[in-house]
Amino acid sequence: MDFMVDAIDFLEEFNSVTAIIRLLLAAFLGGCIGLEREKYKRPAGFRTHILVCLGASMTSLIAQYIVFNIGITSDAARIPAQVISGLGFLGVGTILTKGRDHIVGLTTAAGIWAVGTIGIACGFGFYVGACTCTVIVLIATSVLYVLENDKKERRKNVEIYIEIDDARKVNEFIKRLDEEYSAKNFMVVSSRSGKTDNIGIEAIFPIDSNVDADLLDRLTTMSGVIYAIESVPKKLS
Repeated sequence: MDFMVDAIDFLEEFNSVTAIIRLLLAAFLGGCIGLEREKYKRPAGFRTHILVCLGASMTSLIAQYIVFNIGITSDAARIPAQVISGLGFLGVGTILTKGRDHIVGLTTAAGIWAVGTIGIACGFGFYVGACTCTVIVLIATSVLYVLENDKKERRKNVEIYIEIDDARKVNEFIKRLDEEYSAKNFMVVSSRSGKTDNIGIEAIFPIDSNVDADLLDRLTTMSGVIYAIESVPKKLS
């Protein structure tokens, strides 16, 4: 028991050995989260998360080194505090917009920010907080991801292009789509057929893959509709 107390007291001290231990722990915890992101082929993977966690941990160690070893009176939290702001810019690089109403990378961006805080905790020797946070992040990104995807499989959105024969009926037609199909994100576009009297409407429809398989057929039978097709998402350049 005394050995464990002595070991904990030693790990909480700031010296060369504990600095190495903290950096290794930061690399390990960041790598655990990075492996999970790598598994799902996310923009930021194994190496990125290790580097973010290591860098954040290093800032905490530098701050303590300045205070305890060099003797400069300073707020030890000032340097690592800048990491939190800087990680916001890094996270933006993982967020992509694919078509309307479809944004990906938010979880990875949030994960990078969380990994940064884990690294700072490791650097200051807050081992319990760092390890606990890592476990919770892994649960949120893997276990909860499975549950969330299960719901999305049952209920998802589809973008549909509808061409009608009279541009004057646009407002009335959009109102019907909203009331009868709970459609959203309407966009009026030029007709794809090229006919000057026709007008196109693109909208997002919530569908149930099992129940609403005949959605296009039902839209086509609506008065004034020439045809309706599922829009193909535009590729990012």
